[in-house]
This record gives sequence, C-alpha cells and structure tokens, in this order.
Amino acid sequence: MKYSMITILGPTASGKTSLAAALAARISSLDADLSGIPAKGAEIISADSRQVYRGMDIGTGKDLADYTIHGKQIPYHLIDICEPGTKYNLFEYQQDFYDAYQDIQKRGAFPILCGGTGLYIESVLKGYHLSPVPQNPELRESLAHKSLDELAEMLKELKAKTGSNMHNRTDVDTAQRAIRAIEIESYNLEHPMPERELPPVDSLIIGVSIDRDSRREKISRRLKQRLDDGMVDEIKGLLDLGIPAENLIYYGLEYKFITEYVIGKTSYDEMYRGLEIAIHQFAKRQMTWFRGMERRGFTIHWVDALMPMEEKVETVLGLASDGIDATVARLEGMAGRK
Repeated sequence: MKYSMITILGPTASGKTSLAAALAARISSLDADLSGIPAKGAEIISADSRQVYRGMDIGTGKDLADYTIHGKQIPYHLIDICEPGTKYNLFEYQQDFYDAYQDIQKRGAFPILCGGTGLYIESVLKGYHLSPVPQNPELRESLAHKSLDELAEMLKELKAKTGSNMHNRTDVDTAQRAIRAIEIESYNLEHPMPERELPPVDSLIIGVSIDRDSRREKISRRLKQRLDDGMVDEIKGLLDLGIPAENLIYYGLEYKFITEYVIGKTSYDEMYRGLEIAIHQFAKRQMTWFRGMERRGFTIHWVDALMPMEEKVETVLGLASDGIDATVARLEGMAGRK
C-alpha cells in the first residue's frame, strides 16, 4: 500500500524527532518509493503547538540538532513561524500544514508529520473544516471569576452538545486555555459547519511507545538537563522583551511554572517539583489522546522507543512500502553494492 505521508507521534521524551529525522535521511538515501513515485528526499512537518514560537527553544524542546544527520540538514517546517507572546491556534495550524504539505509534494519530496500535539495531528489527518473563531468579550467577562474545575465542567457540557472531540479536559491546564476552549465550542454550537470539507491525508501512522518507568526517567533527566542548559534564563529573556507574564503562563508547563518562579510567585524547589509532576501528567494525557484516536478509527502502528534506531527505521519503511522483507532485501542489496 502506498501512502502520501508518514506520521510519527508519541508522548514527550519518546524520541519522535530523532526517529523522524533518521527516517527522512534514510528515505533521501534510498529514493524510497512510498507514494507511487520515487521521493526526492523527505522533509519534516512539525505537529507541536508550542514549537511554532521563535525564541522559545529550550522550554519547547525543539532539539534542532536532531535534524542534522551525518552532517546533513533535514528540512523542517512549522517551527519558529510566529512571535512569542502571541496565540497561535488550531485553525492557523491547519492552514499552515496544508501549505507546507502541498509545497513539499509539488517539489517531489516526501512529507513526514512529527509531533505530540494530538489535536493538531488529528485535525489534518481527518481533514476537519475549521473557521477562525473570534473572541467573545462578553463571554470571557462572564467566565473570568470561575474556577478551573467549573470551566472544565462547562466545557464538558458544551462538548456533549456539539459532539466535538476537539477539546479534552486533560488539554485544559490553565483558566485562559479553558476559557478559549469554551469560546470555540460555544461559537461552533451557534455556527455549525460541515465537518470535513478538506481532504483527509492518507498517512501511515507510527506511534513511538515507551514504558512508564523509562518515560518517567527520561522526562526527569531531560528536565534537569534543560534547566542546566539555561531554560530559566530563556524565560527571563522573554519577560525582558516585554512579553507579559500571563502570556507566557498561557503556554503551560515549563513556561507556566518557570514564569511563576521568576516573578516570585513560587520558590525554585516548588517550581521544580511542580513542573516535573506536570510533565509526567502531560505525557500520560498525550497517550490518552492517542488511544482515543485509535477508538475513533485511526490505525496506529506502535514501535518500541528503546529499539535500536536502525531497526525502528527499517520497520517503518517496511510498513510504508512493500513489506519488511522486501525493504530489508533492498537495504542489503544496496549495502552489497557499496
């Protein structure tokens, strides 16, 4: 079976990006025939809701060095495309994805979608038709004094009315996010639109699975490394640029906890403990979303994050083209010609 794209998804710290880059490098070296014609290289489209922002590098885990394989840069898209402090949204992502996807295809390259933002991934794979939702000042004012639990319950009730799976309570970790989600669901309830006016993408979906203990160990180790690498200074720099603290807190996780520490709301130890717990919870929520995608009809082929990289790449290529045996035979044949 031929595919027009490969999607690589998984929880944070599972090694998605390094797999996507290694796969892109291999496709480029093989001129792999995955979509009916030989691909002129492969390029990666990011599916991360925070890596779109410039200057937010350490906290979002861009790990741009992963895109260089054997000294060769793998082209990537939808990273560093808007200013920090702004609020990029799902509608914008869907439009930007299709622009990048069509551009890659027109140039004869093969697209690889890679990320952990399940909502973004699902929206482009299913081809949801979305419209920009304007802000509703009156609604926002009426919700301003409600607790996060109250907002989450309101969102749940709205979702029951719209039949939507666009927002999940587990994705709403701040009051600002919850209010925006309610705003969107309320608008969609009043302005119903056809669900699928954009073509779905025929993609092989690869999930990178990592056992709970290994995932927790990697998350904790990576958090310490990123703090050592200057994540606090990165956020201080963003505040020094005049970006309001509440705008950074809106982004959640690292930007929420470290901003609150920098402005004196919490101690360093409180920040560290709270952030570590929040990232572990976030990874669990990501897996909940991906399992939900399977219940909604997506077929996800899971590979073990702890497998050797070469084995993971060969497995994906085998699934994407003409079977693992044929792919391995081709690789062996190429090796024999060297």
